[in-house]
Amino acid sequence: MLNDQRFGIRKIVYYSEEILSENGLSPAVPAVRATAAAVVTNPWLGGRPTDDLNEEVIRLAPVLARRLTDVLAKELGGVDAIEAFGKAAIVGTDGEIEHGAALIHTPFFGNLVREYFEGESIICFADDRADAGASLVVPLWHKNAAATRTHYQTIATRISDAPRPGEIVIVLGASTGPRPHSRIGDRLTDPVVKADTLGELIS
Repeated sequence: MLNDQRFGIRKIVYYSEEILSENGLSPAVPAVRATAAAVVTNPWLGGRPTDDLNEEVIRLAPVLARRLTDVLAKELGGVDAIEAFGKAAIVGTDGEIEHGAALIHTPFFGNLVREYFEGESIICFADDRADAGASLVVPLWHKNAAATRTHYQTIATRISDAPRPGEIVIVLGASTGPRPHSRIGDRLTDPVVKADTLGELIS
């Protein structure tokens, strides 16, 4: 187990949901959506907007990637059960938006999440700066086939006491399957649609 306090991790929060009925019918493919979030001390407080963030990124981002992927893999039944993923950051009000971006948008986080989850897709994301208790919607899509619309979905994350002004909440989201009753086709098999081919339909 990692020494969480050494890295300024105050708490880990796990949340999951399973939709049992959608529009009166059980999903043909049951799926569990979940988030794992780490509340961490912002290591760049008091700095300037021109400061180099790289040293703390290298120190902290890989730890967060390992910690959060471990939680999701354990709770969702292993890496093979996870089909979709996403990431997010909520920066406390004393920090910069860039502080959250630094912890989720570099290879020291994203590349490791893909490796640990055995995925290939770019990881979709959300970020914000907010008071404690703010909600953020985390987008998810297929970890190996980002063009597969069946797995386009979201999950909301919220921690009642975080982020405090000097903290950052780093979130990983995952799903074990598609949206309930997904049936709108796939980007790879769509017809070619352009304005001039639709004619009167859009005039």
